[in-house]
Amino acid sequence: MLSLMTRSMANRRTSVGLTLAVIALSVALFIGVEMVRTQARQSFANTISGTDLVVGARSGSINLLLYSVFRLGDATNNIGYDTYRRLAGTKGVAWTIPLALGDSHKGYRVVGTNLDYFRHYRYGKGQSLALSEGGPFEGLFDVVLGAEVASKLGYQLEDQLVLSHGAGASVSFSKHDEMPFTVVGILAPTGTPVDRSLHVSLEAIEAIHLGWQGGGRRYAVSGDQVGQYDLTPKTITAFLVGLESKLRLLGVQRAINTNRSEPLSAILPGMALSQLWALLSQGERALAIVSGFVVAVGLTGMLTTLLASLGERRREMAILRAMGAGPRHIFLLLWGEAALLSLIGTLFGYLLAQLSVLVLAPWARSQYGLELSLGMPADSVLWMMGAVQLAGTLAGIVPAWRAYRHTLSDGLTQRL
Repeated sequence: MLSLMTRSMANRRTSVGLTLAVIALSVALFIGVEMVRTQARQSFANTISGTDLVVGARSGSINLLLYSVFRLGDATNNIGYDTYRRLAGTKGVAWTIPLALGDSHKGYRVVGTNLDYFRHYRYGKGQSLALSEGGPFEGLFDVVLGAEVASKLGYQLEDQLVLSHGAGASVSFSKHDEMPFTVVGILAPTGTPVDRSLHVSLEAIEAIHLGWQGGGRRYAVSGDQVGQYDLTPKTITAFLVGLESKLRLLGVQRAINTNRSEPLSAILPGMALSQLWALLSQGERALAIVSGFVVAVGLTGMLTTLLASLGERRREMAILRAMGAGPRHIFLLLWGEAALLSLIGTLFGYLLAQLSVLVLAPWARSQYGLELSLGMPADSVLWMMGAVQLAGTLAGIVPAWRAYRHTLSDGLTQRL
């Protein structure tokens, strides 16, 4: 029976090939959407690890998470540096990482921080940052590049670059060109927004904004003149908090949220991320529904092709009946073809989805910071493939039943 099915399908290779292409493309889209959704969640979840609280000016938790951790969007306000130092000394706080955002370099965000960033920042499953070349910043105008910044812009150690005023613009006309920075370190790839960031000291951020007010330069200060100024930061954008014990989490969060010197928000990264996914869940469901309809269209195309071919295959069925094949064999032949087409199309669709991930992974990483990787199919993908196979097999019952009911005389009678 299998040999007969394969020979029959080979004889109709054009229509069979088109049917397989439709099923494979629809299944690839269906699986691809699920893979992107799953890996996007995993990629976002791996961005930060071991941080108990993220603190910024009073705003929504999602906005605070996006600009402080994912480098997306802008802060509503800054935090006074004196307030930060006082809160950093709160009982139960083990470490803090200050973040000063607002500048960029050729579209990549600049992060002002201190050496605690390299000591305490964790990503993935508690992995610490590592330098592939050089070391952390020491001098005032030292900069440590993320892996993607170095590779995309072709920077190496000892190269010089100029930061721009304002965040995220690939082309800027407000540059801090009077104070160039020297590359002293390049971080190893992390698959997080760290790869797309430039890291300088808080004092450097203060230095490049000397003479700037209201977003514009009022007077010029050269790099040789900065020693005349007090470079102690006045404000920062946000800071990350690690606690001595998880038991102090709610107490420290309450102390920060009720701070009277200025309005602040202390959020739990995991909870804010859950809120973000809840916000995006409608879009995810819409994509899943559209993908499901695409698969349904593919299976309908297969069903239509099989039904349309019955008229052309009546004589083939009659000859098989004349050679001793019973109605049961005819039924199994048509039903088996539908099941085989569904199986091959599903497998091709999965392979096409994996190939698309392999090809598009560098682009997704560079454009959206989304880490896509090959691997064993998730349970949800396996369930999807099984559902598609089952649906295709059930759809094959319709043409198989119609062929079953054709009589020998119907196949041999010439219809005018």
